[in-house]
Amino acid sequence: MEKKTKPKKAPNFKILSTDGKIFELNKVNNKYIVIYFYPKDDTPGCTIETNDFNSLFQKFKKLDCLVIGVSRDSIVSHHKFKKKYNVKFNLLADEKKEAIKSYKTWGKKKFMGREFMGLIRSTFVIKDQKIIKEWRSVKVKDHALEVLDFIKNH
Repeated sequence: MEKKTKPKKAPNFKILSTDGKIFELNKVNNKYIVIYFYPKDDTPGCTIETNDFNSLFQKFKKLDCLVIGVSRDSIVSHHKFKKKYNVKFNLLADEKKEAIKSYKTWGKKKFMGREFMGLIRSTFVIKDQKIIKEWRSVKVKDHALEVLDFIKNH
């Protein structure tokens, strides 16, 4: 479901990245940053979403757009996931839910009739340290392409 609001400041965070460094949002100088939050490495929907962003990676790069995936998985899990699917961008291990909570992507979910707390699949486009677009409760099919189209037309 899309949400239209005027741009608000993107919350900063510092989280361990698969490049071995601490990723700090406010230190990124790309024109655009796409941060997509996904529930779990190597699960069907998350794999499709990551592979879709990965297959479009060069197109995002040409627009000076950094793509970052974030989940609660460990850095070890992220490294396995990256290697298995040859993911060209970094994944962040938000085990303490720092970014997850500051972007309000943690909440009540329903699956097969039961309710539980979990990560709600969401994507944010950031420009000049402001959130210029957000998608909540993302449906995976064609989502990465929709994000790319938004940036191309922005």
